[in-house]
Amino acid sequence: MPNALNWQKSTFSGGGDGDNCVELAATTTAIHLRESDAPTTALSTGAPQLHALLAALKGGHVTPARRAC
Repeated sequence: MPNALNWQKSTFSGGGDGDNCVELAATTTAIHLRESDAPTTALSTGAPQLHALLAALKGGHVTPARRAC
């Protein structure tokens, strides 16, 4: 994975430096996700797969685990 990704923090992560949780970066071939407290570990997936996951979550077909950031 390229080192020069433009990581963006989730709007649900709050505004302070200590409140970070999920960060996302996009390339032409993949979507990359990581937790800001473990920036060397990232998950990569395709846009259609991420869209399907988010649609399932929003539609109530998957119940996400609750975790405080």
